[in-house]
Amino acid sequence: MSNSSPPGPTSSALARKLPILVILAAAVLGAFLLRDHLGFAALAENREALLAFRDANYLLAAGGFVLAYVLIVGFSLPGAAVATLTGGFLFGLFPGVLYNVLGATIGAVAIFMAARSGFGARFAESLKERGGTVARLQAGLQDNEWSVLFMMRLVPVLPFFLANLIPAFLGVRLERFAITTFFGIMPGTLVFTSVGSGLGEVFARGEAPDLGIIFAPQVLGPILGLAALSALPIVIKALRKKDR
Repeated sequence: MSNSSPPGPTSSALARKLPILVILAAAVLGAFLLRDHLGFAALAENREALLAFRDANYLLAAGGFVLAYVLIVGFSLPGAAVATLTGGFLFGLFPGVLYNVLGATIGAVAIFMAARSGFGARFAESLKERGGTVARLQAGLQDNEWSVLFMMRLVPVLPFFLANLIPAFLGVRLERFAITTFFGIMPGTLVFTSVGSGLGEVFARGEAPDLGIIFAPQVLGPILGLAALSALPIVIKALRKKDR
């Protein structure tokens, strides 16, 4: 007879938490070990080799780039901004912006699912049971999921990593998280991809790109306009409740 026994509750809980724990460990290690290897200087040094590889193996380069972007975002490694620039530099504004958005969205979904599997579902239920201010905030988010999630992506006040974790902890639906991430990060990603597509001239001058362009009025204005538009359903709901 076999002496093996089914895994107990403790081992099962550890297995659920393992993915998010691995992501957190990788994020900490990456911040110390990979910061210099995933920066703009590394892109400048390797640009000719990257262009040559892209020209010789376009499909492999495109697939490898998206995978690398997924890993950078999924493990919260440094260099996401440089990766976005690289997408524009290697593949142009289009399809570079599509590759960037696709990689970022898949990586964000990976973090979201890992967090929800490890902690999120039970944490969301415990918030409901406790009640109080946090539970009311959770209920408010659930009543306005589309609007709040779009605003979080359009105006990234929170770091991207936290913007992936918080919805998981508050019980946001996966499909809504994925859709709002994909479309919500498009405006900002489009700007950085456009900057990346002009890096050839920047490299020729021996300069660094101006990432502050995102704060230029002609760029920031439309993005804030989209954020205000996404907030409109919340305002309408609040006004209707006030009237009642």
